[in-house]
Amino acid sequence: MIFQILLAITILASSACGLIIEIVAGRLLAPVFGMSLYTWTSIIAVVLAGLSVGHWIGGHLTRGHFVKHAQFIKIAYALFLSSLTSLLILLLLDFIPSILQMANLSVINAILVSSLILFFLPSLFVGIVSPLATKLAIDIHPQGETGVVIGRMYALGSAGAIFGALLAGYFLISTLGSRNTVILVAVIYFALGSVFFLIGYKQNAKVMIIPLAIGVSMMAGAQKIGALKSQCVTESNYFCIQIQDVGMAGAETRLIALDHLVHSINEKDQPERLHSPYVHFVDEYISLRFGDRPPQSFFIGGGGFSLPRAWIAKYQGKADITIAEIDPQVTDIAKAKLWFSPDGSQTKVIHGDARYELNKLADDVKFDLVFGDAFHDISIPEHLVTQEFNDLVARRLHDDGVYLVNVVDNAKRPLFLLSYVKTLQRSFDKVEVWFEPDPRQQGMRTTFIVVGTNTPLEDDFINAENGFERSWWRWPNTKLISASANQQLPILTDDRAPVDKLMSGLLLGNLH
Repeated sequence: MIFQILLAITILASSACGLIIEIVAGRLLAPVFGMSLYTWTSIIAVVLAGLSVGHWIGGHLTRGHFVKHAQFIKIAYALFLSSLTSLLILLLLDFIPSILQMANLSVINAILVSSLILFFLPSLFVGIVSPLATKLAIDIHPQGETGVVIGRMYALGSAGAIFGALLAGYFLISTLGSRNTVILVAVIYFALGSVFFLIGYKQNAKVMIIPLAIGVSMMAGAQKIGALKSQCVTESNYFCIQIQDVGMAGAETRLIALDHLVHSINEKDQPERLHSPYVHFVDEYISLRFGDRPPQSFFIGGGGFSLPRAWIAKYQGKADITIAEIDPQVTDIAKAKLWFSPDGSQTKVIHGDARYELNKLADDVKFDLVFGDAFHDISIPEHLVTQEFNDLVARRLHDDGVYLVNVVDNAKRPLFLLSYVKTLQRSFDKVEVWFEPDPRQQGMRTTFIVVGTNTPLEDDFINAENGFERSWWRWPNTKLISASANQQLPILTDDRAPVDKLMSGLLLGNLH
């Protein structure tokens, strides 16, 4: 009976740990590659491949004459190897991207190779445990109930996987951080392996010092090279949040990066000095439209809160600003590290999905500006680019209101941008695309600002009146209409919004 309970706990715990590693994998790779469909596809495929191979090997290891202590030892070694290869993730994590950069791999190949190197072996070795434990449970169970034992083990494995996914997503990563979560998993594997090892080697338990010494050595090595320390200031349920000082000596200037994408750069003593060109454009564009009148604004995404912070100073707290930021920890970091202080102003921060929050406002609430600056990796979340969402935004704008959206795409073949323009044209009388004519900005990845409105400006270019010396040009209207009219470009809807596919030319480009 005791052995049956031990085997049940082992199946439950090892399955949970296997799923925890799978969830953590996305967070570990996010600061390097972001969190796209391609990232998750590679991780899930690699983990499932590892488990499949592990199950196959574990099944073959059940062959031969049944010797109880030998079965316990096999499970012990599988768990020890699961533990050690989990720690190996931390040892290799910071070296893999630089090696792949030198190999000049495309992003998708780099993601796939990284996933294979880091996560295949831990999944393989934990996959060996399940068939070994199930066969052992059958052999020590009364005859005639094989089906009952198999069903129980399958159920426990599924329950463990569910528990592990929920535990990692809702608690472990945001509480311990991804690297400490990996260490926790390695410790659990090792503890379970030790139990089986002690049972199998009753007369020679001191042999266990070998895997213990290896594990301690790996931990010491990881500590020495800094592999246990995360580059994130904090890991929330959504992002790896990073803060860096980027100012010259004596000037306090910081940037915030969410996963691997820089979102904002703020100066402590000059809140109106806008470093990001697209944020600077929005400030200049709104000044042209509304003059000195503070716009009633709804921000989709907060990031470093650079523009709200600038407008609090510019309009002396009288601008009516509502910001929908999905991650409360981003707001906390902006207040603590980036000098965002909405107190005493008409600025409100709502922590929730922008579409949900915009939809639930009272029917009579309208805005002069809705500014879209929310990203999942380098792409806008799919539900924020569809015709249905654009119609919602249009209903929330005053007659002379404007919808501005920050869009990142391939400069030479911006299929997503053009598809998005084509979709916006169904909700707004006029859709414009602006860009900064700076050769440094015209590489593979370029930031565009898309404008949707019923009352457009007549300007073809805008020169900055404040802050950095910049200018922006408007994509000629006839050329934009012609390019976006391509029949192969889809209208983005809630039913179908293939953002990652349209951006594949950018997402699958080189790491450089």
